[in-house]
Amino acid sequence: MASELLYPIMPMYLQSIGFSIMLIGVLEGIAEATAGLSKGYFGKLSDSIGKRLPFVQIGYGLSAISKPMMAIFVTPLWIFFARALDRLGKGIRTGARDALLSDETTTENKGKVFGFHRSMDTTGAVLGPALALVYLYFYPENYKTLFLIAFLPGLLAILCTFLIKEKKIASSQSAKVFSIFAFLNYWQHSPKKYRQVVSGFLIFALANSSDAFLLLKIKETGLDDTWVIGIYIFYNFAYALLAYPVGIWADKVGLRISFVVGMFLFALVYIFIPFVTNFWLFLLLFWIYGMYAAFTEGITKAWISNISDRKDTATAIGTYSAFQSICIMLSSAFAGMVWANFGANTSFIISGVIALGVGCYFWFKKG
Repeated sequence: MASELLYPIMPMYLQSIGFSIMLIGVLEGIAEATAGLSKGYFGKLSDSIGKRLPFVQIGYGLSAISKPMMAIFVTPLWIFFARALDRLGKGIRTGARDALLSDETTTENKGKVFGFHRSMDTTGAVLGPALALVYLYFYPENYKTLFLIAFLPGLLAILCTFLIKEKKIASSQSAKVFSIFAFLNYWQHSPKKYRQVVSGFLIFALANSSDAFLLLKIKETGLDDTWVIGIYIFYNFAYALLAYPVGIWADKVGLRISFVVGMFLFALVYIFIPFVTNFWLFLLLFWIYGMYAAFTEGITKAWISNISDRKDTATAIGTYSAFQSICIMLSSAFAGMVWANFGANTSFIISGVIALGVGCYFWFKKG
């Protein structure tokens, strides 16, 4: 709720303080790179010392602190620092949090558990933007106060983590100090199936630029902030509603099939959105986009946790997340460049075509 309260208004806020489309792309790219490298490092560190909860608590703490920081000063360097701190918090907690989830279930129920997590997470993504929508209705374009408000649910999230009692796990190695790039060793020594699956995920990540570009596309059609945030809430509502039942379905039919369906849904949205100007068609596409998220987001983590050793779960997820964030950084920077030089339509269509290719890769690569 704390993070998603700000997400739909972030591109509008950045534009209001002088950021260009290109600079927004660079900012989002650097933020994702920060999250990515830290996900790999702290995921490996979590496995190394056999603990999950401290990483979750510190990660949520840094993200909470970063929210009001973005409202204090508006210089580009400060904004870059605050955004990077938010993503660093995400990087610290992600691998450990997902491993904590994996430790609490079985292979047969991974899709269900990770789907439930995505459903609850995205419920916050409905409540957060809804709160932003109500606030902006009464105080149009008064973005800064929202960054201060977002600190409160962030603080509550930290307090909730002190109710968790984690299970003890065996540490994967004795060394506790290593290079920030040490997680790369896992890629070299990981199971072949892991490399095959994650390679497909990473190719898709190169096409999956920041959702901020989708929101800017809607904004370009003339809709005001209220409608843009409303559509984003609708997307998250679809995602929250579908993630849990899709996770249950994926456990029955196979995680691969679920991911393939998600790729085709993503391609459908990105290929058709350049040609849409009607509000109701935007709603339809964002419902489909919510379906795509439900069919892929939790599924990727469930799939990876199933093909990695339990003592290496955080490292395996962190390594994937690190490479994914670097790919999204490149994708966001590339999308901003293509948008600036060739228009938004070209950027979206390229992403859609790549997603189709990834869907075909997983469809034909059975087993």
